[in-house]
Amino acid sequence: MIEILHNIAAAIPQMFTLPVLLGMLVGTAVGIAVGALPGLSATMGIAVLIPLTFTMEPLTALGMMAGIYNGAMYGGSIPAILLRIPGTPAGVATVFDGYPMAQKGEGRLALRISLASSAIGSAVSAVALLLLAPPLAMIALKFSPANYFWLSAFGLLTIAVLLSSNVAKGLLAAGLGLVIGMIGIDSITGVERFAFNQLELLSGIDIVVLLTGLYAIPPAIDLALNPPRMDGSLRQLDGRPAGFRWSSLVPVWVKASLIGVVTGIIPALGGNVAALFAWNEQRRGDPDKEKYGKGAPEGVAAPECANNADTAATLIPALTLGIPGSAVAAVMLGALLVHGLIPGPQLFRENADITYGFMLSMLLTAGMMYVLGTVGAKAFIYVLRMPSQILAPMIMLMAVIGVYAIHNSLFEVWMMLGFGLLGYAMEKLSIPTAPTVLAVILGPMAEAALRRTLLISGGDFGALFTGVISWILIAMIALSVTLPIVARMRAKRRKASAPPV
Repeated sequence: MIEILHNIAAAIPQMFTLPVLLGMLVGTAVGIAVGALPGLSATMGIAVLIPLTFTMEPLTALGMMAGIYNGAMYGGSIPAILLRIPGTPAGVATVFDGYPMAQKGEGRLALRISLASSAIGSAVSAVALLLLAPPLAMIALKFSPANYFWLSAFGLLTIAVLLSSNVAKGLLAAGLGLVIGMIGIDSITGVERFAFNQLELLSGIDIVVLLTGLYAIPPAIDLALNPPRMDGSLRQLDGRPAGFRWSSLVPVWVKASLIGVVTGIIPALGGNVAALFAWNEQRRGDPDKEKYGKGAPEGVAAPECANNADTAATLIPALTLGIPGSAVAAVMLGALLVHGLIPGPQLFRENADITYGFMLSMLLTAGMMYVLGTVGAKAFIYVLRMPSQILAPMIMLMAVIGVYAIHNSLFEVWMMLGFGLLGYAMEKLSIPTAPTVLAVILGPMAEAALRRTLLISGGDFGALFTGVISWILIAMIALSVTLPIVARMRAKRRKASAPPV
């Protein structure tokens, strides 16, 4: 604990430099605007930004991304409350009570509750990241190459199964990512793999090209083809909030923060699950259940606090073990790799100043989000009025400029557009893109760990099955893969045996 406090104290002065503060401020403002626009998400916002941060200092770039992440999770509540259109998937549960509050003329109060709850959830999540990530990284130091192989397999299989309603589609997406991750020259034998004699492919697929293509292009295509209808009214914002007892929300914030943090640590759940779970738990535990869905302030506070409490918590396994728990955590992991930061125990030893600075930026941007949300509430509402016919080309242009700037390569721009079309097709076919990205990151990690284990043991595969940690991970893989399949089979059986209505 003393070492953690020492590292935090050492990182604090670096956080209060002008470039870092400006980066966090701009990132938070952009994040709120991105979240407020239906169809866009934190994942897309960060994916577009990554290529533009190459020339920045790592702490400035990571602070900006932390701001986008926190800001977007709050921004999604603005259209959810005023227009009944969740700006991000995590804002779905906010619609249940937020929109009825706006209809009753309490839109301004609902937005204030959403803002305060989001800021508290983000702050609790950042503290959890600061306190839990370093001890977990110390445990990871005890991991052998065989343990890392099973850990990678756990991340791959769990996320492929849980992130898709269809197991086959999840595994297909992960398989596609494994193939993409193999492109380039084999690091041990020097043999070309899937390079097809193309010079540009010998060094493999740049993770930024893949992330920008899969996450920035599909929303832009969707916005151009299917612009969202803004048929709601923004007049409710003009009303003054009535007298409200804020202390009544304290128990809600405590419960929702815990739900958000725990949900964030578990791979593949994410902010939307945390928000729905928190809303349902709040309703279940309230004696007056009938008020939910009709404009209950607690029904806005619980999901907004939970989906923001998920943000930093989902980075705990990503930073310590290299296992991103969600699509946005995978993109953040890609951003760390771009800036030369390799996730794992060494991250906390070799780059302690940047690592702790990044975790502190998650905390500071929570405060900035509250200030910006209070001061610029009306300005962010106007973002909702931006025509999608202008927004879609802007996103495409930024993605193209960003990717071209990496290596001044038109080949990579075409490749990014190709991944964009692939991502759009996958979305339309309900094939999740997150397992593909995670497989590109975790596949080489699993391969390297497997090869290292076999080299050390002289080619003995039995070395993979030695040690308590390996067996614990094997058991976790078996449980995480079989339990959802059994649950879906039971649900189908119940549906089939249910009497016709």
